[in-house]
Amino acid sequence: IDAMQEILDVCESNVAIKAVFLEGSGGKAFCAGGDVVGLYHSMKETEKDAVPEMASQFFTKEYKLDYRLHNFPKPLISWGNGFVMGGGIGLAAACSHRVVTENSMYAMPEVTIGLYPDVGASWFFNRMPNNIGMYLGVTGSRLNASDAIYTKLADFFVLNEFKENLLNDLIQCAWSNDVHTDVHNLIQTQAELSEDETPVSQVRENYDEIQYLFQHGGLEAIVHNLTNVEPKSKWLSFGQKGFLKGCPMTYALVYEQIKRAKHMSLKQVFEMELIMSTRCAMNGDLQEGVRALLIDKDGKPNWSVKSVKDITKDKLEEFFQAPWQGEITMSEK
Repeated sequence: IDAMQEILDVCESNVAIKAVFLEGSGGKAFCAGGDVVGLYHSMKETEKDAVPEMASQFFTKEYKLDYRLHNFPKPLISWGNGFVMGGGIGLAAACSHRVVTENSMYAMPEVTIGLYPDVGASWFFNRMPNNIGMYLGVTGSRLNASDAIYTKLADFFVLNEFKENLLNDLIQCAWSNDVHTDVHNLIQTQAELSEDETPVSQVRENYDEIQYLFQHGGLEAIVHNLTNVEPKSKWLSFGQKGFLKGCPMTYALVYEQIKRAKHMSLKQVFEMELIMSTRCAMNGDLQEGVRALLIDKDGKPNWSVKSVKDITKDKLEEFFQAPWQGEITMSEK
């Protein structure tokens, strides 16, 4: 995060730099998420009801970076090849020109570790087709390239083999006064060459089934439907499995974050999520979820509540109350 902020400083101030290209350093992933094992040790070493320092610092820096990417003045191209999960979506989805490939696999799987979809998900879930954000948040379902475009997390589908072509085009570009349009046109050229290989959108194919799960509204009804439905596709079946492994408190947080953020600005969303994430680090479910999935790997988390019916209004409200005095605001740096 610190290294990216430093490079963004250079890119923003250097007039010779017209656009920024953001990609992962390995072949398998753009970014598979943050260091939750590091967060686990920070939480474990912190006294009950105290703010885990590493968690608080990490989330603060992460969200300030995400907010800056959303507001960066020059074209920002994210090349979302391979796994793009959690914090990776926070980076990729914040860019102005968001490319996915045949290898892209997007997901917000925080429900399995007792967190909730953060990094601006409160903002982009509200901009997805009806009920899709809520479904993705409580199931952690995986999305292919077409799903990412359909849910407005990405803009272009380009085959990974055309990356070098695009980079060469960007280097050789005779820039106009409208660099954003220049970048759009260069990516669109490669997207048109890739069109025949575009995968089928699983979200679009299962849209009606997802709407059926949400038709009665209310969190308890949604949880009941997701628990008892007979999935009509393999993709929905994987979604149900992810949901059933999930943390009940996360279900409530996803429902609440979408509702509260509906009319918030992006800045307000990140400020709310910073409070929520810090509270999750203090609550116990996040620590237990990481332990069960990544430390002991027993797959048997002991969640703080067994059902959404056990969550009181006061307990839920606590996640939206800052555990510190004064305000922390999202400056772009």
